[in-house]
This record gives sequence, structure tokens and C-alpha cells, in this order.
Amino acid sequence: MKRPGHFPKNLLAGNLFALVAAILLFPSRADADSKRPNLLLLLADDMGYADASCFGGTAVPTPNLDALAASGIRMTQFYAASAVCTPTRASVLTGRYPLRFDIRQHFSDDESHLPRGVVTLPSLLQQAGYVTAHVGKWHLGGLHEAHFANRSQAIPGPHEQGFDHYLCQIEEQPLRGILGKNRRLYRDGGTCLVRDDRKLPPSDPCSTRHLTDINGDEAVRMIEEFHRQGRPFFINVWWLVPHMPYEPAPEPYWSQTAAAGISDDQHRFRSMVAHMDAKIGRILQTLQRLGIRQDTLILFTSDNGGAYEADVGRFKGGKTDLHEGGIRVPMIASWPARIPAGTASDLVGHTNDLLPTFCAAAGVAVPPAAHVDGINLLPLLTDGDELADRGPLFWQIDLYRSIQRHTPKPKPYATEAVRHGRWKLLSFQGDPVELFDIETDCEESNNLLDSHSEVAAGLRAALQAFLDAPRDRSGMPSGK
Repeated sequence: MKRPGHFPKNLLAGNLFALVAAILLFPSRADADSKRPNLLLLLADDMGYADASCFGGTAVPTPNLDALAASGIRMTQFYAASAVCTPTRASVLTGRYPLRFDIRQHFSDDESHLPRGVVTLPSLLQQAGYVTAHVGKWHLGGLHEAHFANRSQAIPGPHEQGFDHYLCQIEEQPLRGILGKNRRLYRDGGTCLVRDDRKLPPSDPCSTRHLTDINGDEAVRMIEEFHRQGRPFFINVWWLVPHMPYEPAPEPYWSQTAAAGISDDQHRFRSMVAHMDAKIGRILQTLQRLGIRQDTLILFTSDNGGAYEADVGRFKGGKTDLHEGGIRVPMIASWPARIPAGTASDLVGHTNDLLPTFCAAAGVAVPPAAHVDGINLLPLLTDGDELADRGPLFWQIDLYRSIQRHTPKPKPYATEAVRHGRWKLLSFQGDPVELFDIETDCEESNNLLDSHSEVAAGLRAALQAFLDAPRDRSGMPSGK
């Protein structure tokens, strides 16, 4: 193909000079492909596997999530690292099992925190020249007023874990607890915000706005600002929705989700999902308007399975439970420049995989010191390649006797789980209680523990070896 432009012979005298000029004026395809993508992670809170229309949901339309899925790939066997929030969030940032840090339950706004000095996804990207930002729920420690008032002596927060900028709610009691009890956590969510270790004053415009609007609009503002700076960015948006308390979303989402025969809480839940979906749509529109949508890798998933009003599809259990309903979550990946549109995969993925996948997309090497448990999913996402056998996947959770569903918690109780290939073993304090062939029985209705005792024994041995591995408890307060 003839390149545009005209060069006088005397300007390009000599083959070497001509070659240099061609390289400088017309970058190669390899150079173009080496452009680092922008990275965006969207993490819902307590969203069920089947809440989005593109995953079979019928309760509330999710046109923007559906469009995101249509532009990329859906993973139908993707797992959160836990059936509650905090452990999964640690997994997302570190690429490691939360059990490596002995995180087995949600943090209750106390002094628990992700240990200082851990290699994190934002810190790796930050070192490689990305500008990094976190928006929304945190729940990994260090967001009490006393912490950001004296950060050098306090436990780490978002800055210390690799984020250049952040906007979060102040996470301490009784502040958020009172808002939650009064069902005002979203509508009054702007009254307890902290941005970059500075508490926002009551006069700040955010103080009167709905939390979902605050989070979505902050993400848009950051995209626009970082794009003006000409730097690749990683923005980590952790929505609070559709976590309780169930509150009515503002119009038009409240009216749009009204339906005959549903409870008030179900109506509130649907309006919250619709509101989040609309804000995701605005984020996508912003990327498109700025001309950077093609070169932005977006991943959407949930921190654990669905709670009370969520739809977990045909799966058993839900939040706080290690059956599929509590840990299998929706996952969408979209990168128009690299990921084929309208595809799906039933290969197994895990939130541990997000760190190595984002790093691979950015061309950032993961150092051995990171001790990552996850694998790089990019070959699957971009080319449909098979994944190497990673070995078993593990879960451990403290016993929550109550399930956050409208049905009783499945018995026998399970505090550990391991999946390898088609097999999934659940155990209670190390003793096997259920064995399922997930490929033929994803509803976990046929317990094969007695008929496949050799399979169970092998999985139990692998699980026990993992549970016996050393754990870093430096993020846990004394006595916990």
C-alpha cells in the first residue's frame, strides 16, 4: 500500500535516511498495538448471578450491562473468592486467596485491614506509569476519621495500597451503622465522604446527592481528567449497590421498575440495579465521546453471590454460603480493540485472576514477590484459548448460621470448599459433608460423597494442605 505524503529526492537521499524517516513518520502496527489500554473495574455488591438481563435476569432490564456483554465476553463459570465482601476485595487487589491473610469474614468497620506492604494491582500499575483511582466502597481498612487525620501512624488506606486518588465513605461506627439502620445509606451517603484523606465538608455539593450518582459521576470526572492528562488510567469502581439497605432509587428508576405483585423491598432492589446500570451507561458514553472506548479494558463482576432480593438463578444458596449461589457471580469483559464481541465462555475464572489479567493487558510484569494465586485470563478473553490447569480452587469462610436469603441456609453447613475440574467438595471445619459433579449438577442436588469416596479423599487432602499453609495475620487487630 502506498503511504500518503511526498518527499523530494534530495530530502531522502540515501536508503538509511529514508528508512529512518519512514519509521518516525509512519509508526508500525507493532508500535500501535503496544499502546497501553485504559483499565476499568466495575464491582457490584451482592449482585446475584442472574440479576443482569444478559445472564438470564427478567426482573429488571439492564440495557447497559447487556451492551457491555454484547461488545465482549461473558464468563458463565466465574467465582468470587468468598461468599462475603471483604475477602473477595482482598483477592481482587492482590491476586491472592484471602486466606493468605487469614481473612475469613467481612470486616465490621473495626481496625481490621489488608496488611501494609502487600503487592497490589494498583501499586504495580502505578509503578508502570498508570494513574490509579478508587471510587466507592472500600472495606479493607484505614478509613476512620482518626486514620486519615494521622495517616503516617495509622493503618493503611487506599493511598497506601497503590491508589493515587480515591473517594469513599468514611467507614466507621456508629456513623454508617446509623445510616444503614435508618435506610438512608444511599440517600444521605454524601454526608460522610472522604476524598484523598480529606473529609468532605457539609458544604460540598456531594453532601445532598445520592451515593450511586456520586460514585458514577466521580468515575466520569476521573476519566475526563486523566484523559486530559494524557496518561493511561486504572479506575476501580466498587459500587455499594445492590447491597442492603434497600432504598428507593431516584426517578426515573423508581417508576420504571414498578410492577404488580412485588414487595416494596423487591421494588427498591430493582430500582437500585436500574440506577447502577444507568450510571454504567454514562461511563460507557464518556469513553465513547472521548474516543477511548476501543482502547479501554472493562471488567464487570460482583463481590459475592446474591443477598435477599437478588436472583441467583438456578443455583443453591446465596450470600454467606459456599454453594454456587453464594460464590458464582456474573463476569463481563469488554475491550473492543482486542476481545471479540458477543462471545461467551464456560471455562472457570476467579477474582484472583483479575490482577494478572489486568497486568498482562497493560504489559506489566507481575513480580515473583507478589506470590499471585491467580492466572492470566487474557488469552481466553482475546483469542478463546484454553486455560492451563491451575489446580484446585479453595474457599474458607467463618460460619454464618444465617443466610442472607428468604429461604433457610442449606444444611449441612459448610465452612470450606474446594473445586477441581468437575468436582466440588464442601466441608465443615475440615470434615467433608458434600461432593458434587458441578458439570452435570450445578444445582448441587445430588450428593456423591458416599459413592465417590476416593475423589472426596483427594480433594480433602488438597484442601487440608492449603488450610495448613502459613497466613499473614498482620492486618488483624490483636485478639481477633
